[in-house]
Amino acid sequence: MNFLNPESLIVTFGVVGILAIIFAETGLLFGCVLPGDSLLFAAGIFTVGSAASEIGLDRPLSLTVLLIGGPVCAIVGAQLGHWIGARYGRKLFERPDSKIFRQEWVDKAEHYFLKFGPAKAVVLARFIPIVRTFLNPLAGMLGMDARRFFVWNVIGGILWTDGLFLLGHFLGSQIPNIEAYILPGIAVIVLLSVIPIVREIMKGRRANRSGANKNASEESRPSLSGDSSR
Repeated sequence: MNFLNPESLIVTFGVVGILAIIFAETGLLFGCVLPGDSLLFAAGIFTVGSAASEIGLDRPLSLTVLLIGGPVCAIVGAQLGHWIGARYGRKLFERPDSKIFRQEWVDKAEHYFLKFGPAKAVVLARFIPIVRTFLNPLAGMLGMDARRFFVWNVIGGILWTDGLFLLGHFLGSQIPNIEAYILPGIAVIVLLSVIPIVREIMKGRRANRSGANKNASEESRPSLSGDSSR
């Protein structure tokens, strides 16, 4: 079984596994390495009988269970992440880089939190891999009120999970033999989800180069202090 392959996870663990992964990705720091958007999209496709039978499922996944359980797990997971951040603070993120943790991921989540503001960041982070895992404890660490966080967490959790479930279900019911297009479809979903990260990285690099060039220009400029003192 491949833990990064949505189809493999669905066949092995079914609906229970999908809900557990949603909870882990939004509430536990190690969840950042798990598939999110691609798993939800694929799960929606496999709620259609013809697609489910093609990958060896005895019956299609329950769309009703996913539409109810998905948001609940996403909301509860994020609330746990917020509580952990509020409880342990900055020291939660003071650890060396590893395969499942990078300090730059925390910095990126904090960048979105400060750029968009707490409410909008909580919703938008749902659609950005890695950021959706680290923003929740970061919001708690930075003192976002638990009640306010809960309101926007509910909105973001429903939009993210049910939106992708329904998109997958709709395409699965409309496109014949869609199982043949699952990998390209997942690739598109992943690409769309990482575009914001790539864009911010490029923007940050341009800003750094601009700042470096400005500093170099100021250092090379001749000093006028001697003239002004006369």
